[in-house]
Amino acid sequence: MSITIEHEKRKREILEKALDVFVDEGYEDTTFQKIAERCGITRTILYLYFKNKREIFSFSIKLFTEKLEGAIRAIGADPSKNQSEKLASVLTMIIETGASHKRLLSVILDYIGHIRAAGADPDERVRRRTIRLRHILAGMLIDGQKKGDFPPFSVKAAGDLLYALIEAAIFRIAVLGQADVSSLIDAANLLAASLKSGEAKPRGRPAQSAARAAPLSREDRTGL
Repeated sequence: MSITIEHEKRKREILEKALDVFVDEGYEDTTFQKIAERCGITRTILYLYFKNKREIFSFSIKLFTEKLEGAIRAIGADPSKNQSEKLASVLTMIIETGASHKRLLSVILDYIGHIRAAGADPDERVRRRTIRLRHILAGMLIDGQKKGDFPPFSVKAAGDLLYALIEAAIFRIAVLGQADVSSLIDAANLLAASLKSGEAKPRGRPAQSAARAAPLSREDRTGL
């Protein structure tokens, strides 16, 4: 095994364990020392991989969202479902994942508050972290229109509607502490079915083609 591969493998292991520390301790109370102890290494070795706590948290969230994106793409590749069913499954999976990681969502909100207090712009960081999800949802809508599963409508408007549902779910779970997400899942299924029938047809320009969809910038691809 090459040194580079071994380095990346160790880095990934550190990130997975570090995320548990953030969830257990909260962002503010997590320290380099606590992360090093959880990983069974010294702070000196930890500094060989990351320069500060913020970088560790950022990469930990990136790893988490990459796993979520992988699960979403697996649903999108399921040949047994039409696009409406895939969309409902994706929204349900995102909501259920949020509910099972309630503490993590709270830590992320604390982190956003921390960087805002430090004078940084959290909105830009959140946009970078969610742009890939928006592109995946837009791609599913475009594919659905190409295959005839969805009628013509504005992909941008429909995408905003889907993302608004996800934001509402995160707010209810992380801020309001709602444990029962069944009503949110019902709303997700209803929305997916409405898009299929055209009952929730958003007003606006015709659906953009895949070729017109804005490409991810290098910054968006790499994340925070």
